Amino acid sequence: MRTSGVLMPISSLPSPYGIGTMGKAARKFVDFLEKAGQKYWQILPICQTSYGDSPYQSFSSYAGNPYFIDLEYLCKDKLLTKAECESFDWGGSIKYVDYGTMYVSRYALLKKAYARFVKKVPADYAEFCEKEAAWLNEYALFMALKDANDGKSWLQWDADLKLRKAKAMEKARKEYEQEIDFWCMLQYLFFKQWRELKAYANSKNIQIIGDVPIYVALDSADVWANPKQFYLDKDLNPIEVAGCPPDAFSDDGQLWGNPLYRWDVMKKDGFTWWTNRIKAQSELYDIVRIDHFRGFDSYYAIPAEDDNAKNGVWKKGPGMALFNALEEKLGKLPIIAEDLGFLTPSVIKLLKDSGFPGMKVIQFAFDPREDSDYLPHNYPTNCVVYTGTHDNDTVLGWIKTAPKEAVKFAKEYCSLTKEEGYNWGMMRMAWASVADMAIVPMQDIIGLGSEARINIPSTLGDNWKWRATEDQINPKLAKRVRKYVQMTGRLNVAPKEETTEITSKKTAN
Repeated sequence: MRTSGVLMPISSLPSPYGIGTMGKAARKFVDFLEKAGQKYWQILPICQTSYGDSPYQSFSSYAGNPYFIDLEYLCKDKLLTKAECESFDWGGSIKYVDYGTMYVSRYALLKKAYARFVKKVPADYAEFCEKEAAWLNEYALFMALKDANDGKSWLQWDADLKLRKAKAMEKARKEYEQEIDFWCMLQYLFFKQWRELKAYANSKNIQIIGDVPIYVALDSADVWANPKQFYLDKDLNPIEVAGCPPDAFSDDGQLWGNPLYRWDVMKKDGFTWWTNRIKAQSELYDIVRIDHFRGFDSYYAIPAEDDNAKNGVWKKGPGMALFNALEEKLGKLPIIAEDLGFLTPSVIKLLKDSGFPGMKVIQFAFDPREDSDYLPHNYPTNCVVYTGTHDNDTVLGWIKTAPKEAVKFAKEYCSLTKEEGYNWGMMRMAWASVADMAIVPMQDIIGLGSEARINIPSTLGDNWKWRATEDQINPKLAKRVRKYVQMTGRLNVAPKEETTEITSKKTAN
């Protein structure tokens, strides 16, 4: 079945309070997708962000981002007032997130909500805390201790807390009981709103594709609570960290800094840590996209003391042993594998053995010196095609900044014209390809340039900020997208609508 969808981060939705949320604008976006004949809404990770504001560096791989809790819904629940929401500074732009201001304002406001929450605790709050206890208790304590230590990494905490000595942990749980409850409340509110939003999307025949980073942040509850699962020394400092080797784009390579997994330890216990993580994510989303899939075949290990990625070495990953274990415990899961970059024969074999669809990015296709796997005539059907991802420039930005030879090739290959719009021509090529699924970023649908780029890899300070304005997501745009996906056999017809069409045909006969 040929399908299509749109990549749009929750943070990028319009809202009156500085960042996109799971409120009215999210439902309006679902309505837009339905009108546009789309099947999927792909989002970026929804975990709580840490230093650098990247959704791929989180304090927990389970916890939702408190910034996405909709304040208007909290007003409806009488946890806040509109006047309180409007009294805070949310930054000076409706087009970009100001994370520094957001950090100061959002948590101060949410603490006002907590003061009311504890006076009338919802009946299902205790049930939520009990159900999610396996990760929630450690996360909430981690965040409470982080606040008590002025935001410092857990590696800089008092030794007894860093090493999780029983007496110190018991004392901390009593001393910071109220702070722990605050972080638990935020997760209760987040998941309540998330599940309502997902149910709304599913009721409109829209499925959500969620993103799971392969690695977790060093400064996270994941590593602090499970140090034996990671490649750490006796003092719990990382021995080697993750990244990518030097290439044509970077002489120093990419030093991500994430701790590496002890795959031998994980294999011995049947990959329990990964099973729990993927189970949780597959309950959150309809389809899971696993980032940096090639790392499961072989991964790049860089000495932790290095300040660049030049001296890393390739090491063997878990391969099919992990995915066989996941399937045995969780059943066959709908997974998309992010297999971008240089692929060795063993990575290609792993993808084939897994059966997961890989990814194709059209922007990568146009090197006139070679016949690229990213050119649509080389696609298998079992893949997901994108015009670009969150790490790419927009199509219009790419047209302006890419090498002239590549742009010339793209214009000829895709029959790009100013009249149609270069962005629409590139999306047409994605929709018309043989790929089973086609996903296009919302910025390309709106027709924005480099000012709307989400992320420039290996840079800090100016990423993850772009937001759409309310007028940019409109019925006229939905109608045009619908026309293209109908023309290319990707129209998502709701079951009720499909029944009506069949009935009409029978009547006509």
